[in-house]
Amino acid sequence: MAKTIEVKAIHTHESVFYAEADSLKALIESAVASGIDLTLANLHGADLSLANLSKARLNSADLSDAQLSGANLEKARLTVAKLDRADLSNANLSEASLLGARLPASKLVEALLRKANLCGANLCGADLSKADLGQADLSKAALSGAILAEATLPFADLSGATLLGTNLSKAALAATDFSRADLSGADLSRADLSGAILSGARLSGANMSKADLSFADLPGAQLAGANLSVANLTAANLPGADLSGTNLSGAVLTGADLTDADLSGANLDGANLNGARLEGARR
Repeated sequence: MAKTIEVKAIHTHESVFYAEADSLKALIESAVASGIDLTLANLHGADLSLANLSKARLNSADLSDAQLSGANLEKARLTVAKLDRADLSNANLSEASLLGARLPASKLVEALLRKANLCGANLCGADLSKADLGQADLSKAALSGAILAEATLPFADLSGATLLGTNLSKAALAATDFSRADLSGADLSRADLSGAILSGARLSGANMSKADLSFADLPGAQLAGANLSVANLTAANLPGADLSGTNLSGAVLTGADLTDADLSGANLDGANLNGARLEGARR
């Protein structure tokens, strides 16, 4: 017997439809050309894999536990939608609005989220491995415990975001904005953070071994106890940064600005400080 899905609002011009799970996908795809409205729809557990939901209105919809792998959600509106544990692997969410959406423990492996609006979204524990989030807005988003290994986030906005213990190893983060973000305990090993903005960011205990932080902006950043061994900090801007107890062994700090930085207890064995500014720095 087909599982009934409660759809409170599927609007195609003046028509309203209700569908069973086995016909829901066909109904949606037949209606998409006219502009489908699924606002407040209960699609919990629905199988919408490979469905065409581009420009669909899914504001406040319940898509928790839904199968949306490979779905086209380009420019879809998913403001405050519930996507807890949803499978969005390989889905296209480019330029989609997910403002304040719930996506904890969701699967977004290799998903396309370029220029998506995820401001204030809950992505705690989500798997975004190899996802493309270039120029996405993740400001004030909750990403603690999320996996973003090998994800692409150039020019993305993560200002004020919470990324406690987040896995960002080997991620492409060039020119990404992490200002005032909390990355305490995060794994940023081998990540490309060249030109990234980390002013006032919290990176205490973070693993940044072999990361590229050349030309990164870190004024006032909190890096106490972080692992920056063999990291590239060429021409990095670190005035007033807290680097106490940091492992900087083998790090390249040529031309870096460490004015008034706290380097007390830092391990600088084998570090290259040629041309670095150390006025007022504490050792």
